[in-house]
Amino acid sequence: MGNTGDRMSGDRHGAKAHRSDSRDKDHEPSKMVDSTDDPNIFNTHGLGSSKVSDKDEPDLDDLVKTGPQSRPTVIRWAGGGKEVYIAGSFNNWGNKIHLNKSHNDFVAILDLPEGEHQYKFFVDGQWVHDPSEPVVTSQLGTINNLIEVKQSDFEVFDALQVDSLESTDTSDLSSSPPGPYGQEQYMFRPEERSKAPPILPPHLLQVILNKDTNISCDPALLPEPNHVMLNHLYALSIKDGVMVLSATHRYKKKYVTSLLYKPI
Repeated sequence: MGNTGDRMSGDRHGAKAHRSDSRDKDHEPSKMVDSTDDPNIFNTHGLGSSKVSDKDEPDLDDLVKTGPQSRPTVIRWAGGGKEVYIAGSFNNWGNKIHLNKSHNDFVAILDLPEGEHQYKFFVDGQWVHDPSEPVVTSQLGTINNLIEVKQSDFEVFDALQVDSLESTDTSDLSSSPPGPYGQEQYMFRPEERSKAPPILPPHLLQVILNKDTNISCDPALLPEPNHVMLNHLYALSIKDGVMVLSATHRYKKKYVTSLLYKPI
């Protein structure tokens, strides 16, 4: 009896051990999250790949042109009135949008998606359309205004937006030129200090005061000066302790030359 009990007990333990072994083969023992023994502890089972593929960065043009965009559109009503509203297919003819008065017109800037849209004005309690704008007859027989928002009308703005996005990445640029910097005062070289003044243009040497006037002409009348001589200050060599300055200006079709005498 004792042997039988021991055999039965051993069989039970053997069966448990066998089941435990089969369970260990089918399922790996789980590890705690805080354990660092497993290098692949953060791997996710059930996904097609354990590595996340690096996707190419989206193109700037794709960022600007993703689907039908809302474009700022100016709606204007010039038919007068006190209170002007607008509604259309862009908001399912729901809430009426108020137009702001600007001088003699009523204006609103709406963000409309690309495509065709029907709309109508609500002026002083009556639905009206603008006869100066394109119109279309709806299925109910009413006349509505029609507007088409095209992408081609905003290509310039899209190009400017792409250019602004490209110019925002200035991390590799430096505002200062490369090279060593210090606090020493800049010293001019001798050849830099002895630079002569620029040569006077030759056409400025033809001063009308240096020209001889004809005997038959009035000495108070001078010949017509060249236009490059206007608004320049000329000086005569100092004689007898007096400096003479002259300047010529034009007033419509007349030229006036003024002389200034200053004792030295």
